[in-house]
Amino acid sequence: MGDLLTDLHPRVVRYCRARLGRIGGAYTTADDVAQEVCLAVLRALPRYKEQGKPFSAFVFAIAANKVVDAQRVAVRATAVTVTDTMPERPDTTPGPEQQAIAVDLARQISVLLDRLPDVQREIVTLRVAVGLTAEEVGTILGMSAAAVRVAQSRALARLRTLAGGQFNEVAA
Repeated sequence: MGDLLTDLHPRVVRYCRARLGRIGGAYTTADDVAQEVCLAVLRALPRYKEQGKPFSAFVFAIAANKVVDAQRVAVRATAVTVTDTMPERPDTTPGPEQQAIAVDLARQISVLLDRLPDVQREIVTLRVAVGLTAEEVGTILGMSAAAVRVAQSRALARLRTLAGGQFNEVAA
């Protein structure tokens, strides 16, 4: 179990961070969701049956469901909390301007990703954010590694076209 979690946890964290981004300037929600995913995987292990798909497909299906649940909760929990006590130490979290910039950038990227077909969006997330190989993504999505690479290339080209000069980057 320890080896399994040691292997899965970093990839699940990257996936959750890529899908959820920073909420309130920090990744705490994404990290919490990743922890919930790991717990859900451990709870589901007794019911897991080999069905010709890799174990990672099972894990990322659970992760996708947990991310959707967290997005629903985040939409509902947008209330501001007022406190009467002063903190003992200065706040080292990003200030309002940095938070606004990060949130806006995440929103822009999310809007661009939402314009991709579901499969391409999932490929970009799993390959770029999570760092899975084309073979791993292919087995998760039921595609060949070559088809994953082609779809990723097309997705990235589409993102470059959609973004235009939006991010002020020099094309490679």
